[in-house]
Amino acid sequence: MKPHRRASGEGTIGVPWYLSAALLASLCVIVGVMWDISWHSTIGRDTFWTPAHMAIYAGGLIAGLSCGWLVLATTFGGAASRGDTVRFWRVFHAPLGAWVCIWGTFAMLTSAPFDNWWHNAYGLDVQILSPPHTVLALGIAAIQLGALLMTLALQNRAGAAATQRYRVLYAAAAGLLFLNATIMTTEYHRRVLMHTPQFYVVACLVFPFYLVTLARASRLRWPTTSIAAVYTVVMLAMVWLLPLFPATPRLGPIYQTVTHMVPPDFPLLLLAPAFVLDLIFQRAPDTLRGWRLAALLGAVFFAVFFAAQWSFGSFYNSPASENWVFASTNYYYALPKTSYAYRHIFPPVRPAKLAGGLALAAGLAVLSSRLGLACGDWLRRVKR
Repeated sequence: MKPHRRASGEGTIGVPWYLSAALLASLCVIVGVMWDISWHSTIGRDTFWTPAHMAIYAGGLIAGLSCGWLVLATTFGGAASRGDTVRFWRVFHAPLGAWVCIWGTFAMLTSAPFDNWWHNAYGLDVQILSPPHTVLALGIAAIQLGALLMTLALQNRAGAAATQRYRVLYAAAAGLLFLNATIMTTEYHRRVLMHTPQFYVVACLVFPFYLVTLARASRLRWPTTSIAAVYTVVMLAMVWLLPLFPATPRLGPIYQTVTHMVPPDFPLLLLAPAFVLDLIFQRAPDTLRGWRLAALLGAVFFAVFFAAQWSFGSFYNSPASENWVFASTNYYYALPKTSYAYRHIFPPVRPAKLAGGLALAAGLAVLSSRLGLACGDWLRRVKR
């Protein structure tokens, strides 16, 4: 194997095989996670050897084995193959992203027996982020971050000569990483919570950080919009494809009649604030930076996201959305018929609590954006 070297401004560089493997692994794990959530919502706790689990761990193995081979090939391939790499244990050489992927694979494999024991001891998870799922989520995030770092290093080494292919692959890797963040916070942005303060507090704490960080390092003209588009497309695919497969619950109590795989909620309307953030990045003067730029980004994200999502929530939590397009009848089989979600009713919130929560969300959006700018500036310097 000939490792990738710095791009010249004149040639076109193909995609290295290990990068393709890492991106495939990133896609496998995130699709597997969404499939697994649907499996638990439809069928309940099943054997460890479900297709969804196999997709998740296949992605982990693809990342670990391909990056492990890259380490060996780079380390023992001669001094010329060690440029633009990170050394580990004074012997082994590989790109930074490969090391992150390998760590992620070990974390995922560690979580597997832990998760199996947890379910046997405590039954079905009440929340997504149980202790074994947290370990698994960290491993998945590491694999996706590793794929992102490898793509980013190739893009940054090429500089202005970076091909459009690398820019698009970076957007894909960034979109999958962002999608993972939205899945891990699903408990706080379900349909029935769209008129509650916690929905916007969690969204403004997490989403601006990821969007600003990932967009800051991109060389696309519309990076934030591209990242949000990847999230939206993958989510829509799962919303529309999962219900095509018949399935029934196998674990009680069963309160809902479920005959097909339960899809996730319709994607959040993140394309709206993402588009406006891109306009700011394109048109903001060079003198606008640091906290002043973060204040603008955070305030705009909060205002646009709140306006779009609050109004959409009124529609989405009404009978008008009960169709295959929006899938608002995606009831978990053990959801009681007395719940707010089944009755399509928002939980009552006192006006003072709502106002205080929204003010907190706006402040967190600014802080999240400032951290995103700092991390994004670091990502722009990654070349190994």
